[in-house]
Amino acid sequence: MSSDLDTILDKVGRGELTPEQAREQLRHYPYRELAHGVCVDPHRGLRTGQAEVVYGGGKSEEQLREAVSGIHDTGQPVLATKLTPEQGGMLLDYFPGGSFRPEASLFSLGRELDLEPPHSSQGDLVVAAAGASDMPVALEALGTARFFGVRAGLVSDVGVAGLHRITPHLENLQQARLLVVVAGMEGALASVLGGMLDKPILAVPTSVGYGASFQGLAALLGMLNSCAPGVSVVNIDNGFGAALNAVKILRATGDRGIR
Repeated sequence: MSSDLDTILDKVGRGELTPEQAREQLRHYPYRELAHGVCVDPHRGLRTGQAEVVYGGGKSEEQLREAVSGIHDTGQPVLATKLTPEQGGMLLDYFPGGSFRPEASLFSLGRELDLEPPHSSQGDLVVAAAGASDMPVALEALGTARFFGVRAGLVSDVGVAGLHRITPHLENLQQARLLVVVAGMEGALASVLGGMLDKPILAVPTSVGYGASFQGLAALLGMLNSCAPGVSVVNIDNGFGAALNAVKILRATGDRGIR
């Protein structure tokens, strides 16, 4: 891999490749193979606009450490998602300069993760959580968006059982460029806001609910079958995925609101 890179750089130095041509060749530069079956992709940010993020679910301590170290060694800030408290504590012990947010199951290294309350309800992206039980997924979305430089706000506990509670936030929701709406139970909040506002909505069903919610399947189907136009749906409990989608949308529409 290094010899290939040397060849590209030599060609740039000799004028046989322009910097733009070299950049295009490097867009798909090979990954790095590490121990414990871990491969990191240091050029994902170049290809896709977002650097690789570590998914914590199901990974051993050794795999998590390798993945975080491998990305951090490239000089990029690292975000890890869906971490248990034990995993987060282990990463803090191994990377004392990092930050673990158990309320969002997020760990960051090399970039501050701002999730301290009280949360502003203003932003180019606003995350709306239907209930307090949906907050872990909403905070995952909020933290991810802020990690990638989006000016993001949060409103919480504004679900349809007490919809009047959203009234004080309508102005900020209207001023946002797009919304991430997080809801369990029947997932109705996405449809309500889709029928009230002119903003694109990224809906996140959560696994919150009683037995017939089927761990979020009811909310997922409710959001997919929304009568309100302009509602797009990600997977159950995938606050990270909704936030990354929001980042790409904001960048594609002119980078306004992204540092």
